[in-house]
Amino acid sequence: MKLKYCVVVLLGVLVISCQEKTRKLPYYKSSDFVPVWESPKVESFHKIRPFNLVDQEGKAFSEKNLEGKITVVDFFFTTCPGICPKMTNSMSKIQAEFKNDEQIQLVSHSVTPDQDPVPVLAAYAKKKNIQYNKWKLLTGDKEEIYNLGRKFYFVEEDLGENNDSSIFLHTENFVLIDKNRIIRGIYNSLDPSSMQSLVEDIKVLEKE
Repeated sequence: MKLKYCVVVLLGVLVISCQEKTRKLPYYKSSDFVPVWESPKVESFHKIRPFNLVDQEGKAFSEKNLEGKITVVDFFFTTCPGICPKMTNSMSKIQAEFKNDEQIQLVSHSVTPDQDPVPVLAAYAKKKNIQYNKWKLLTGDKEEIYNLGRKFYFVEEDLGENNDSSIFLHTENFVLIDKNRIIRGIYNSLDPSSMQSLVEDIKVLEKE
C-alpha cells in the first residue's frame, strides 16, 4: 500500500514538473490584452519604447536597463493614501521572493514626478526597505511617464480608457516584461492569487 502511494506521489511530481517545463507565457501587443501564442519577431512586435528617466539615486534609467532582464513594472506615488501602500507591500513580497536572483528587477514609476523628485524617492525607498540593486523608483518628465504607462505598458487602457497626462494615472496593475521589452502578463497587485500567478509566471519566463 505504501509502495503504491509513493508511486502515485512520484507520478504527480513528474507531471507537475513536466507541466512547469512546457508551460509558455503569451505575448501581448495591445491594450485589450488578447494573447499571442506564437513567438513574435522581436523587431516588429510591440515593445516598450526608448525613454529617459532617473532613479532614486539620481542615476539615469532607460529602456536599455530593461534589456536582458525580466522586469515587474508598476505606477505609484509616494503620498498616495489609498492603493499605493498595498501595491508597495505586494512589490516588497516580490523583492523578497527574488532577492538573490539577478535576472529579476522591479521598476516603479511615480505618476506625480513633480512631487516625487530624487530625494523624496530616496527617502521613500529607505522607509520601505527597497533594495536599490533590485528595485528602482523612477521620476522624470510627466508626459513621458504617462505615455509609457498608457501607450506602451497598457496599465490603464485595459480598462478601456484613453487619456492624456491631464487625466490622473492611477492603477493597481503590475506588468511583466521579458528580456526583449515585450509584455508577457498583467496582474492585479491587490489580489493575492494574482500575485501568486505573477511569481509563478516569472519562474516560467526564466526558463525560456
